[in-house]
Amino acid sequence: MRLLLTNDDGVHSPGIHAIAIALHDAGHDVTVVGPASEHSGWGAGVGTLVDGVEVHVDTYEIPGASHIAAWSVSGPPALCVLVGMLGTFGERPELVVSGINDGTNAGRGVLQSGTVGGAMIGQTFGVSGLAMSQHVTEEPMRWETGAAVTVAAVDWLGSAPPKTVLNVNVPNVAVEDLAGVRWARLAAFGTSSTGFVGEIPGTLTVKTTPRDVQLKPDTDTHLVDEGYVTVTGLIGFRAESDVAGEAAPAIEAALK
Repeated sequence: MRLLLTNDDGVHSPGIHAIAIALHDAGHDVTVVGPASEHSGWGAGVGTLVDGVEVHVDTYEIPGASHIAAWSVSGPPALCVLVGMLGTFGERPELVVSGINDGTNAGRGVLQSGTVGGAMIGQTFGVSGLAMSQHVTEEPMRWETGAAVTVAAVDWLGSAPPKTVLNVNVPNVAVEDLAGVRWARLAAFGTSSTGFVGEIPGTLTVKTTPRDVQLKPDTDTHLVDEGYVTVTGLIGFRAESDVAGEAAPAIEAALK
């Protein structure tokens, strides 16, 4: 299967290197198209696309895997996928894989995730996507575990309906130490709480702290903390006719 790999940590990240090698070794046609620099938190943003704007693309060599085609793009992951979907690197990919992100993307925070945004862009072109993230612990990152889960998920997505997007989070343990794989709802919260400290006018500093809340046992954040690989299906933007059907006449009436 023709795969386009991207991420939001940058094309230099060991997470994307691990899945590129694993997927290539599994027999897939892999093209890596990653941001030239970190673009975490960009969601599905592509930047300003107006006539004349320049996007810089350079070759990149994955350490120990020069045989895998790889490129760096001066923009976020969603732009990397967009460039690839428009035929810049050859035939359009059949599946988009984004990750492995250095840290989980769970709960409502997936809306801001560049990893998830990269996977979702493929959906707008009619292809499926996979967002892969791995929990950060004090232990060295076991990218081989995330890579093994990625290969298994890609195999499943190959026969799934078009435009299927999975958000997968992996504990940072050896494959044999995984508690299992579970379907998960998006939690009300991610793994940490984000706030701002400082004064305005002036400079605000981002402050993250661990969350001290009880999470539902079937949610992604809870399950990955318990050692499970979590799998959540995502649907992109779509029209909601019931709400709009009520809002449109009310707005029209208010204008008369």
